[in-house]
Amino acid sequence: MSKCWVVIAAGGSGKRMKRTVPKQYLEISGKTVIEHVMGVFLAHKIISGVVVVTAVDDSRWQKLAPSHPKFLGRVEGGVERSDSVLNGLNALSPHVGPDDWVLVHDAARPCISKELIDRLTKKVMRHPIGGILGLPITDTIKETDHNGGIIKTVSRESMWLAQTPQMFRLQTLRGALNDLNQRGVKVTDEAAAMEFLGMRPLIVEGSETNLKITTPADLPLAEYFLEGQAKEFQQPEKRAVFATKRTKKTESEVIKKTSPKAGRRLMKRPKFLGSE
Repeated sequence: MSKCWVVIAAGGSGKRMKRTVPKQYLEISGKTVIEHVMGVFLAHKIISGVVVVTAVDDSRWQKLAPSHPKFLGRVEGGVERSDSVLNGLNALSPHVGPDDWVLVHDAARPCISKELIDRLTKKVMRHPIGGILGLPITDTIKETDHNGGIIKTVSRESMWLAQTPQMFRLQTLRGALNDLNQRGVKVTDEAAAMEFLGMRPLIVEGSETNLKITTPADLPLAEYFLEGQAKEFQQPEKRAVFATKRTKKTESEVIKKTSPKAGRRLMKRPKFLGSE
């Protein structure tokens, strides 16, 4: 039976956060962002092993390296994201079988959940190429010139925002990234590498909670989602909080449908690590 492995891409500097601490090391709800990410994958029964890829000059990682049988080690990243992911795949290769899968995930997405991993793996394992999590675009899309002037409105039909994890056969993805490196082609995610070679990965609907921390405004929202997940995890049985003769809503449904705007009013200010 095919196994699933994970590469966590944690080499980003997070310049848009305007902080001296890389965003994967900021603290939310008592843990760093990357600890939240690692915890979900290491605890998931479908995952056989995890590799973390960090920047070459990363001095913070060693304090957080987990002592867990599924953690296979830390690897130094490269110049581009694709270089870093390729280094992670090379580190995994001695452990994997020819048909094994790899899930590549951004360390800056701390709200990944067991449910999303289950949804992705269940659907992608039946697909010949692989697939990614994503969200259909609901806002109107504008194309602009270099001065910010609107050129045209782009149809949002069939348009999606890519998320991670992105899941492919490890050896196939490794070969695709090696091929693109030799051609000097740069890609911003793993699906793009497969697309460039003429393949059509599957897109599986993700969740708005699986946000990527990019700016300071994302931190309190991520904290709100994480605290909601923690409360859900602590409930052995989902208690009905609203009930009528016709419908019942569980706590998990309420959390999913709660407006982020409402959530912001309930959030505490997050703490940060090493704000030197």
